[in-house]
Amino acid sequence: MNNIKTLPSLLMFAEVAKQQSFTLAARQLGMSKSAVSQQVKRLEAHIGQQLLSRHTRGMSLTAAGENLLTRCELLQDQVNLAFAEIDSVKEAPSGTFAITIPHSLERQVVIPALNQLCIEFPNIEPRLLVSDELQDLIKNKLDVALSFGELKDSHYRALPVGSVGEIICASSVYAQMHKPAKTIEDLQEHRWVAAPWQKQSVSICKNNAISEMIDVQVKFVATTNTLSAALEMVLNDMGMALMPEFVLHSELAAGRLVRVLPTYQGRRWPFYMVHRFQAEKPIHVTRFYELVKHFFAKACV
Repeated sequence: MNNIKTLPSLLMFAEVAKQQSFTLAARQLGMSKSAVSQQVKRLEAHIGQQLLSRHTRGMSLTAAGENLLTRCELLQDQVNLAFAEIDSVKEAPSGTFAITIPHSLERQVVIPALNQLCIEFPNIEPRLLVSDELQDLIKNKLDVALSFGELKDSHYRALPVGSVGEIICASSVYAQMHKPAKTIEDLQEHRWVAAPWQKQSVSICKNNAISEMIDVQVKFVATTNTLSAALEMVLNDMGMALMPEFVLHSELAAGRLVRVLPTYQGRRWPFYMVHRFQAEKPIHVTRFYELVKHFFAKACV
């Protein structure tokens, strides 16, 4: 006997028995009296026994109805408890939310995303580790990491956020003080600030020809372990650099930086959010991912 289809009828029967009235039960359930009555009749037909005794003074439970009601009340409690637990997890996440991010994402992407997340989930307590070095989530007790570049194989889950392209730039002052770079060979005559991942050369290609990258040996006069520090060096006229475009947008728009050799570009790096949750992600982690995608797209415009 397939009893799954009788579950709604069981719950409606329990409400009728509780209210001792089809009218009051229908009002409580938000249904019509006739619909509730039909469900109870179907249930009685399905089990082959009368559950309610109807008479002029109202109604009463039969012996079979008394036995079934006890089970139905437990079933109703379990249904209510299941949805209450789901709602409590969904609506009120709390506790520490530990994240690691590179320096370049602080101002334009992560801080705005965290601000909105805390407005929506005020019991969340962000713990932010800013580092351009890859961090192990389990070892450092982290929930989420934002990362650029190809991911190493791991048991963590990775969600794509977007991609980041590199362009050659220099401060407007540096550009005025030095010979313009019109060819790849001209780049080798200039002073360069190294981004953290650059060692002895920069990799560039003609725009939209990523498969034809070439390594250009340049003279690095300054190095640093953070992208934000490299940007400050460029803004202070120390040399040109090949850097992610979204980091440069506001400075380019304000005229403090200019693009050098605009027919060329650097690599395009994928951008991911990595998390350590093997089952379904907590709702605040899913929301943080959505917010990061939003503010990253906004920063790239």
